Parts: sequence; C-alpha cells; structure tokens
Amino acid sequence: MAGQKITRAGRGKRFPGAETWEKMPRWLRLTIMWSAGFAALAVIFLLLAIAFAARSLPSYEELKAAQTAQTIVVRAADGSEIVELGPSYGEWLDKEEIPEVMKQAMIAVEDRRFYSHFGVDIWRTGGALLEPIFGSRSRVAGTSTITQQLARNIFLNSNRTMDRKLREAVLALALEAKFDKEQILELYLNKVYFGGGAYGVDSASRKFFSHPATELNTAEAAIIAGLVKAPSRYSPTADVDAAVGRAQVVLRLMREQGRITAEQASVDPSAVKLKQETGQNSVRYFTDWALPQLDILLPNTLEPIEVWTTIDVGMQNTATAAIKSNAPSGAQGALVALDRDGAIRALVGGTDYVTSNFNRATVAQRQPGSAWKLFVYLAALESGYRVDDTVVDAPITIDGWSPRNSNGRFAGEMTVRQAFAYSVNTVAAQLGNEVGFGTVASMARRFGITSDISTFPSMVLGSSEVRLLDMTRAFASVAAGGMSVEPYGIVKVTTSGGETLYQHEKSREVRLVPDYVATQMTDLLQAAVQTGTGRAAQIGRPVAGKTGTTSSNKDGYFVGFSSGITTGVWMGRDDNKAVGGLSGGRAPAQAFAAFMRFAVKDRPVEPFNTDTDLPEWQIEPDEEFYYGDPDDYYFIDEQGNLIEPGRGAGEAGPPSEGVTERPRPQPGEGADGEPQAVDDDFLERAIGSGNQGGQGTRSQPPQQQPSPQPRPSPQPTQPGRGEAPALPPQQREQIY
Repeated sequence: MAGQKITRAGRGKRFPGAETWEKMPRWLRLTIMWSAGFAALAVIFLLLAIAFAARSLPSYEELKAAQTAQTIVVRAADGSEIVELGPSYGEWLDKEEIPEVMKQAMIAVEDRRFYSHFGVDIWRTGGALLEPIFGSRSRVAGTSTITQQLARNIFLNSNRTMDRKLREAVLALALEAKFDKEQILELYLNKVYFGGGAYGVDSASRKFFSHPATELNTAEAAIIAGLVKAPSRYSPTADVDAAVGRAQVVLRLMREQGRITAEQASVDPSAVKLKQETGQNSVRYFTDWALPQLDILLPNTLEPIEVWTTIDVGMQNTATAAIKSNAPSGAQGALVALDRDGAIRALVGGTDYVTSNFNRATVAQRQPGSAWKLFVYLAALESGYRVDDTVVDAPITIDGWSPRNSNGRFAGEMTVRQAFAYSVNTVAAQLGNEVGFGTVASMARRFGITSDISTFPSMVLGSSEVRLLDMTRAFASVAAGGMSVEPYGIVKVTTSGGETLYQHEKSREVRLVPDYVATQMTDLLQAAVQTGTGRAAQIGRPVAGKTGTTSSNKDGYFVGFSSGITTGVWMGRDDNKAVGGLSGGRAPAQAFAAFMRFAVKDRPVEPFNTDTDLPEWQIEPDEEFYYGDPDDYYFIDEQGNLIEPGRGAGEAGPPSEGVTERPRPQPGEGADGEPQAVDDDFLERAIGSGNQGGQGTRSQPPQQQPSPQPRPSPQPTQPGRGEAPALPPQQREQIY
C-alpha cells in the first residue's frame, strides 16, 4: 500500500499533459520524440553553420573593396569618352554620406522590417519555402530581405532554387551576426544593381541624373529605389513612364510607413530632369571588334581600366552619316578608314547598331567584284607589265569560262591603264591566266586577305568572298608604297589611376612588292577615279581607288585613298538579294567621297608619285624583258611572303606557284597571237586617242582586214601619267 501511495504521489507530480502523452499511440510518441531530436540537431547545425560562415566572411574593408566585374571606359584618339562598358561603381559613400531619404526609400520598398529582423524575415522566408508547393512565382517576388539580397549579390547567383535560398539565409544570418545594421545598409546601397551597368547609388545617380548621390532629393531617391525590383523594366532611360509609376509606388509606401511627410510624398517624379544619353550607336561596332583583343593584350585583372583608341570622333560621326544617307533603301552598308600607319579612324559595321549588331566591316564576307582586280594587276605589274603596255579587249575562253563585258562589246587594243580604269573584264581574265591564278591568290594573301580564295579562272573578277577590313588594308599597303600595313584600334590601356598596362608598338613593316610596282598600281588606281568607273569618288584633290560590283547588283564596293587616309565602303543586303541600281561607282563611291571630304579637310594635299623608276630588266629589249634578271627578281615563299633579292641560291626559294611566263601579244596581234581584225580608225575611235576631251564617236562593227600589218605600240596620249584617255560612253559600260 505504501508503494502504491508513493506511486500515486509521484504521478501527482507529473508534467502537465502527461496523461494525454500516455494516451497517445506509441508510434505517435516516437514520431514526436524523433522529430524533436532532429529539430534540435537542425538548430545546432544551423548555429554551427552560422558561426562558421561568420568566421569565414571577409572583413568589412574587404567587402567594400570587392568588385564582381570590370568597368571599361573607352576613349577616342583625343581622350574624350565615347562609351563606358561593364559595371560602374561610382564613388563609395559612407553611411553618413548617404542621404537619409535614400535609406528610407530603399527600406520602405525592399524591407520594411529591416531594423527588427535578424537577417531573415520569417514571413518572407515562409513564402519562399512554399513556392515549390504552390508554384506562385509572384508570391516569391520580394521575399528576400536587404541582408539576403546583399548576401546573394556578393556571394551567390540569382538561381531560383531551394538550395540557393537556404545558403542565402545562412549567409544573411552570418552577416547580421558579424556586422551591424548600418554597415549592412551601407554595403547594400553601394553594391546593389540599379540597371544600365550602374552598381551602387552614386553610380546610379550619376548615370540617370548627372550628379552624385549625395545630392539626391526625394523624387530622385524614389526613382532609384524603385529600380531594384526590375532594373531593365523601370529604367528611366528605357521607359520614363514606367520609372515614374514605380517611383510613385515607392513614395506611397514611404508615406504609409511614416518615413516621410505627406508634403514630401507629394513631389512629382515626372518633373525630375534626366541625363541625356550620348549617341553610342555606330561606335559599338568598333568596340565589339577592338575590346576582345584585351584578352590577349592584358593580364587577367578586374581592376577598372581605360582603353585609349584610334577612333576620331568627327570621322566616326561623318562615316555613320555617309553610310546612312547613301545606302540604298533596304540595303546595309559598312565603312573602314585607316590612317597611313594602320590606325582605324572610323569603323561602321551597319546602318544601325541597335537594330543589328552584326559587324559587316570586320566579320561579313562578301564578294568584292572588280575591286579584286587590284591583286590581278599587282601580279601582272610584278611579272613585267607596265601601265602603258598594250593589251587587247577581245573574246577569250579559259577552261570553258568566257568572261564578257557588261556592254557586250570589245574595244580591241588599249593600254593597261585604260583597261584598269574602265574595269575591262576580258583583259583582267587574260592577265590572270598569263601570270597564273595561283599567283593572283598568293598576291592577295601577301596583302592581307585572310578568307578562302578560289583559284578558278573567274576569281579574277572577284568571286572570292572577303572582309571589308582586309580589302581596305590591302589598298592601304599600296598607298604605303608596297609596305605592309597592320590595322589596329587600341593605342594604350591604363588603370583608372593612370598606370599604363599596355602601349601599342608600331608593327614591323614588310615590303610586299617592289616600290615600282606600288607606284604603277597607284597610277592605275588614280586613273580609275579620274576618268574611269570611280569618278563619283572625286573630292577635289588626288584620289586613287577602285570600284567593285558583283553580278545582279548584290554587292557594291569602293576602296581608295587620299592624303594618307585609306577608306573602304561596302553596300548590299544581308540576305544577298539584288539591290536595284547598286554599283560600286554610285552609292559606295558617293559615300566614300562624302566621308573623305571631311576626313582630309585639315590635311595637306598630297599628289601621288607616279614617276616609276623601272628596273633595267624591264627597260632593256632583250630576253630579260620577259624573264628578268635572277639577281633583281622578287620571289615569294609558300606562304606568299616576299623573298628579298640578292640572297643565295639556297635562300631564295622557287617562284610563285602557278606563274607561267609567256610572251605577251605584240601590237597588231590578238590575245591568241592571231592578226587583230580591226583597222586603225576603229581603234582610235574605241580608245578615244583621236578625240579631245575623251569624246569618241559610236564604234562600228570591226571590219575584216585580209592582211593587217603590225604597227608600233601606240604612244600614251593622256596629259600625264595616272590619267587614262576617256573611252566613249558605250565603252565605259563595263562590269565594275
């Protein structure tokens, strides 16, 4: 009995609810016990994780200095800023420097219980945990506290996963354990992303309002605070109305939470004066080409840098206007301008970067048409031809291919200068066949063409696709007297503090062709502009250049140079469809002229040196006239590089692949060596040698001559070198 009483007495002292506990099924009691144990363990692990994370966190000063990406300021040749890329962090503002209204605006819209929670808002976290169950994405928007957002911005990514949310919560708790509220708010306001590449309130204030964040007023603070939720949607530079509407929401929340007075909340965000964005349209084509080179030029660094470039702002703007105003309707256009040392002064890759960022100046490969004849004639001049030599415009068939001129006519005998000036296709085909199509391809490689090159006969008319930048480089090398020109766009790279990280050094010049070849080529190019297909490119000072038009008017080219500036222009459609009326001698040549008038206006007039000092092997009428003296001849190696004369036999290497030496047609003979079936009167009328001012009469069908006698080569009738006598209008209608 005593034992029973003791038992009863013990039972009387049991904890409240003991009877209920005893009445529970055994499995339920075990479940509760195990759950409590796991919960206790979870709390212990959580506390340990928080403690470990807090100890592992960087110091406050380290967090202030940390940046997640690099800011790049791109400057023009004169030092002016043309574009800023990457994130901008502005000036770091201490908590005392940040306007109170900016703090209150951010807390009101992003975390109203910021000062009362310990890093995680239970209600918001609960919403995040329930998201996978209910699938309510809208519910999760804004679930993270300011501390959680800071943890995500610094240490994590933006993936919407449960794992990331849990790590975010742990890091937020650790931040709150290590730093006080004001420090956390300072870090957040200096690091949060506000859109447009702006990180931090100072950067955002400067970007949108053109003044530092220390000068923010209530309306401006509301606009900035409203950006965090969706920077791209509410950006004042993208959608003013959306930005103003969001700012009004922020002002209402601030008023409801008692953070500002009714009078302060009555401000009008729409009255805020926004910063006017400067035009950064076409120059982005240049930066897209130039800035990837930094990966090679610089060591790995996240430090803000300034990139000093070769771009001339005036030339760039003029180039953009020239392309837009001259490109045919529905067509695109591109322009590249190189200075004599290879510096890119202007680069336009399309009519509108916003609409299409595809760079047609540096990436697109299009057929250059007759602009490709530059390499045909360079090869011919190097093999021994001279600008005053006689060639024959006559029917020709090469491996089943029969080129024709656009007018369907043949002018008979003419000089090399005339054939080039009027872009005679049959003569180009003859020259290419004579020197070898492989030699023409090697010449193109030598002058910087990097795309694939066909060696089929039709390649002499520009059937191989090329890049505009490469073609412009090739013409610039001719302008440089046959010396190589290496295009470049970056002059130097410095840190924001002025330390030089990279400095451009002049590339080693390589002689591509003998100077007499470059001089004669300049002679031909000048003739093409003075009296030939490129007359629309004239600008009132010496200009040398070449037109190019592909079949069915799909592409139009003009590339030329004057006063140290070489400019290439392309026009056409991206879908490669024909453009009505497009030809190299029209819109591209007109755009070239419009640009060059501005580009060279402050430069002295530079007449071309077309006085050619020929080597003896080209002057003396012996067998060296055709084959040259081995001591004077220039050869190329397998890569198309020039081998200087005078080297030993073991150093020289073989001549260019595909070069075939054969005697050229003599005066009075056709391309096949047969008597020329035209009389002198017809020739004089065809080439204009007997007419003043280049006016010829309508050519008549050639009359058969039973036994024509060879006659001396006609003497040049032009006033001076570089100027071809004008052909009659019907003879000018070549494919160009």
